Amino acid sequence: MSPRILQLTPWPVRRRLLGQLQRRLLPLIPESRRLRVARRIVPLGPRPRRGSLADAPALRVRTAAGRVTARCSLDASPAGVRRENLDRVLDALTSAGIDWFRIPVADLTRTGVAVGEADRERAVGVLRALDGRLEIAGPGVLRFGRPVTDRHGRLVLGLEYGCEVEFWRTEGGHLAGPRRNPVADVVETAEPEIVVAEPVFGSFGAPGGTRRYRTREVFTMVSPDRVAFPIDAVYTWVDGADPRWRARKARALRENGWVAGTNEQAANDSRFVSRDELRYSLRSLHAFAPWIRHVFLVTDGQVPAWLDTTRPDLTVVTHPEIFGDTGRLPTFNSQAIESRLHRVPGLAEHFLYLNDDVFLGRPVAPEMFFTPGGLTRFFPSGALVGSAPRSVGDAPADSAGKNNRELIQRAFGRVLTHKMKHTPHPSRRSVLAEIELRFAEHVKSTAEHQFRHPEDIALLSSLQQYYAYLTGRAAPGQIRYLYTDLADPRTPFHLARLLHNRDLDAFCLNDTKSGPEAVPEQAALLAEFLPAYLPFPSRWELSAPRSGTVSPRRPVPARRPAPVPLSEAAR
Repeated sequence: MSPRILQLTPWPVRRRLLGQLQRRLLPLIPESRRLRVARRIVPLGPRPRRGSLADAPALRVRTAAGRVTARCSLDASPAGVRRENLDRVLDALTSAGIDWFRIPVADLTRTGVAVGEADRERAVGVLRALDGRLEIAGPGVLRFGRPVTDRHGRLVLGLEYGCEVEFWRTEGGHLAGPRRNPVADVVETAEPEIVVAEPVFGSFGAPGGTRRYRTREVFTMVSPDRVAFPIDAVYTWVDGADPRWRARKARALRENGWVAGTNEQAANDSRFVSRDELRYSLRSLHAFAPWIRHVFLVTDGQVPAWLDTTRPDLTVVTHPEIFGDTGRLPTFNSQAIESRLHRVPGLAEHFLYLNDDVFLGRPVAPEMFFTPGGLTRFFPSGALVGSAPRSVGDAPADSAGKNNRELIQRAFGRVLTHKMKHTPHPSRRSVLAEIELRFAEHVKSTAEHQFRHPEDIALLSSLQQYYAYLTGRAAPGQIRYLYTDLADPRTPFHLARLLHNRDLDAFCLNDTKSGPEAVPEQAALLAEFLPAYLPFPSRWELSAPRSGTVSPRRPVPARRPAPVPLSEAAR
């Protein structure tokens, strides 16, 4: 069956067919050709359509709720669509002379507005006249939204980002809502009315908005289960195709003869290949975590051609800025770079550390990663740290896990057994700085290894989680997540399901040990999937990219936020 026919097949049928192809066909294919065959039979690209889509103002698209008409957009975002739906409802109600006040709702991605029960009939008429979809969301609650899609109809931002209008009734001296409210479902009619900004109602708001909203004072009180401190994001990135960088790596390999005697993953080329993952990881951050305060990109002086370095909420940080007079540069050791990330100038106490092959999959709240009191959450994997003693042939991630285990056992008398999932890693600068002091010898030697060494520790992706947990500064968390290796022929099938369901909080598309023959297939796979899953550009992308990666010898223009001292750890 051709991919074109599969694209037109309803999802329940397609899911069964893909499952049968995966179980029955792939084992018959020579292993070296399985990924190539899988990529060609699994549909990830746009659905075939008649005629040109370039100038179509709207498309009929298929969703889990059925077919809908969606407005085409080139640069939408979930939080932006959410705000557009809210403002469209409020403008219409105001024009009709209908009084309203904004209320919080339990759902992360929706907004809420209260209207008096006496104005129900007029309000319903106003909402029906709007260009969009109107549905009953419950007794006394209507939901309005105007679906938005990309020009290929692959992503639909629908009523999950809608505005919910509740009809509140007057009972004596009180106003009562039709359903439970996260703050108060009964308020006094004399409750003061005030005007507030968008962040008062939650973290999932489009950045940069200036509109203020009428509400009642009780709804502005911050609940104890809400994170109220700034959170940054830190990425590490490299362009392994940069000739200057490759020359530095070749020179460093000649100076570090020990690398040849270790596991091939210490310096294999697949670890440094850039397939534009960073662009799409940032798109996922922009779309699904608009509460991030600032993004720091740590590189060896390289900057992607598409990155807008003039953004006030983005800073490019070079290795010398965080290594200072420690370690050994240039470095090609991700574990060494991770050991210095808490030294990023201006970094907030609380931050998420992401590799560029990690993506958010749907809207998430900061409470997924931090407790309101400031503890980090961690996400143990089902995979175990090997029980055998460390050996020179261990993969670098495995040897680092064993080294972490030894440090934790010495310090706390506990034996860590589980690895961590490849998700965004919630982190605290103060905890990392404390680890650097407590395990100074091991952190120092890791920073000095130019390539991943059997004696390295994994500070950000494992050690900090267990250390913080055992010192009362971390707690286990829950996250819906997928890890898949690009070399695995099952990966296209995983991505097809993910593209349809969009039901994961995060996913990692890793590449551990691919040979040169697999690189074109993996690049083609990502080129199909990532634009389909994340079609809208982020606020950190240039509309017209530069000609190429910025040379390490050229200055990198960037702005920095005000420094956040480590002494502010408890704030």
